[in-house]
Amino acid sequence: MTDTSPGTSTEFRVAREDLSRFMQAALAAAGADQASADAVTRALVTASRMGTDSHGLRLLPHYLQALKGGRINGAPNMMFHQRLAATGFLDADDGLGHLAGYTAMEHATAMAEVAGIGAVAVGNSSHFGAAGCYALTAAERGYLGLAFCNSDPFVLLHDGAKPFHGTNPIAFAAPVAGDNSYLLDMATSSVPWNRVQQFGAIGRELPDQVAANAAGQVSRVPSEVAALLPLGGSAFGFKGAGLGGMVEILSSVLSGMQHGFNLLPMGGPDMSTPRGVGHFFLAMKPDAFVEEGTFARGLANYLTDLRAQPATQGSQVMAPGDREWRCQAQRDAEGIPLDSANQLAYAEIAEEYRITPLSQLG
Repeated sequence: MTDTSPGTSTEFRVAREDLSRFMQAALAAAGADQASADAVTRALVTASRMGTDSHGLRLLPHYLQALKGGRINGAPNMMFHQRLAATGFLDADDGLGHLAGYTAMEHATAMAEVAGIGAVAVGNSSHFGAAGCYALTAAERGYLGLAFCNSDPFVLLHDGAKPFHGTNPIAFAAPVAGDNSYLLDMATSSVPWNRVQQFGAIGRELPDQVAANAAGQVSRVPSEVAALLPLGGSAFGFKGAGLGGMVEILSSVLSGMQHGFNLLPMGGPDMSTPRGVGHFFLAMKPDAFVEEGTFARGLANYLTDLRAQPATQGSQVMAPGDREWRCQAQRDAEGIPLDSANQLAYAEIAEEYRITPLSQLG
């Protein structure tokens, strides 16, 4: 889930409690009910605490715009239909994807508690932020969690000239006895689209082999970017494109939604028509597969051996999630930073919705 992009100001930091207060008030003012506001706030603050700035607090203005325009139903009546002992479908009623994600994972873990495994397809949803938030909530309850989502086309196929897949993330989390969860959260593109926007906002050149212009040629200039490259870049993008297709099938085809190539753009200009995003969530109970404690001991041994491996000079071998947990501890102690663009955006929200502005720490 880590976002290591630069440009974050260390001069303006806020407490997570104040950020949560602000988000709750803004979402309520824009028409979100309590459950929806709670879910969005939980997901965005989780992402920002862990350093995933591209999928954290910077997304609040977008969700407010979508609520205001009518694209998103701020008070949905989400309906869960259990199909078999360990499978079901959640109709999100065009609500916020964060509420759909947490709700679906609750149903998945409930089924896993009884059947050992639980899988939920979600339809009629919307953007849900960082996929890792939902895998993590399963791990926090003692389950293995997987989360997938499709999106509108941003990513080239391997050797393709035009976008076809979305960034189509994969998230996996596992509980670690007495420690923070193992957490993998990755886009199947070389970088998330929000990273391009973030680099553009701070005037930073992109890394090589992550994005392309309208002609399908690699570009490092954010303003020229029309598409992302699949994971693996120009030479090995068939890997990312294949993973993106797997996520698409699980997220949209399995839930009966249109696939991402036909989705309305997340950024508009149409902010009144629901998009019909699809998700997929899977929860597994470790002790349903092996004797109680076997998985916990095995994972602990695996992580001990992994972290003990030699690293290149000046580096440290880390497991997925280690960097995020380290960032979370630092930001909980020092505050969550807002770059200059987000400082301005939050000031405008405070004025528009007549909310007490964020308070700067220190």
